[in-house]
Amino acid sequence: MKLLAMTILAALAGCSSTGGALTVKVPVPVECKESMPARPTMPTEGLRPGGALFASVTAMQAEIELREGYEGKLRAALAECVAPIKAGAP
Repeated sequence: MKLLAMTILAALAGCSSTGGALTVKVPVPVECKESMPARPTMPTEGLRPGGALFASVTAMQAEIELREGYEGKLRAALAECVAPIKAGAP
């Protein structure tokens, strides 16, 4: 009986010597609330095969500008979704 009481006390003493609580930081996935930007209608989508060369080149140049703008919006949305969550934010 005495041996059992000593074993229990030794076990309890071992538990209390761990130094308290341990803080562990674990990343938690959070849903991204950023909306997908609307894809613009590209000027080359309306071209006819065999159309005028000048019209095709003009449409292609305009499409480059539109695509770069759209890519910028996509990158901004992605950056918003992968940015670290600020402390205290809901």
